[in-house]
Amino acid sequence: MTRSETDARAVQGAAQPVAIVTGAADGIGWATAQRLAADGWCVALLDLRAEAAQARAAELGAPHLGLACDVTDAASVQAAVAAVVARYSRIDALVNNAGISDQTAPTLQQTVDAFDRVLAVHLRGSFLMSQSVLAQMVGQARDARGNRGAIVNLGSIASLGGIPGRNAYSAAKAGVLGMTRALATEWGREGIRVNAVAPGYVRTALVADLVQKGAIDAGSIAHRTPLGRMAEPAEIAEVIAFLASPRASYVTGATLSADGGWAAFGATESALPSL
Repeated sequence: MTRSETDARAVQGAAQPVAIVTGAADGIGWATAQRLAADGWCVALLDLRAEAAQARAAELGAPHLGLACDVTDAASVQAAVAAVVARYSRIDALVNNAGISDQTAPTLQQTVDAFDRVLAVHLRGSFLMSQSVLAQMVGQARDARGNRGAIVNLGSIASLGGIPGRNAYSAAKAGVLGMTRALATEWGREGIRVNAVAPGYVRTALVADLVQKGAIDAGSIAHRTPLGRMAEPAEIAEVIAFLASPRASYVTGATLSADGGWAAFGATESALPSL
């Protein structure tokens, strides 16, 4: 057994710990599901697309589970969480990863419906999933350090700095960090840790779509990033898996940037060497 598997199994003794990952069919969500499965977790992969979630679960093999879930709909969320509990009897970690692309038009050309949709998926979805999972976690036995479970939310560099035109996405991701801190301080005494990861630009289908639409310039992003490139989804998954695991048993209310130095960089771009 690897060290990661040993740490994961420590959540509840010899039994396999259970994680829910939303938006798990692609990108960071899929990479996270793969990482957790490799570490010995049972993973419930939730996605708006039922067939895609089930196909990914089948790809991982037993004992993983693929479920349809619209994170913006309370009934859908409650049904999915109930199905996970019925299958595994517990939930040790929730990864709120589900997300959609922002509007690419200037502010005066944006629509309120599209604005609301982005907030609904990223922010309302994280709230509804957290609320439903917390109700399950709070009744679970504590581990040796008093912990009952962990929630990892997905923030962004847009949580921390302004990106012109990306109003809904920036508002939603800033809200995710605020909610992370609120939940962490409310539920800490109950042994439930809540943290966030703030990725920079990652080579996902969502980012590829923005590049295709001309909303972002991949070359400029690489030049602006101190590490000189976008992240791979698996690199973000490693950070998420750490925060979900007992290795982060004393970490709560934190936002861990995984952005290649983007947020730390404060000089003009000319200060960076050419790629």
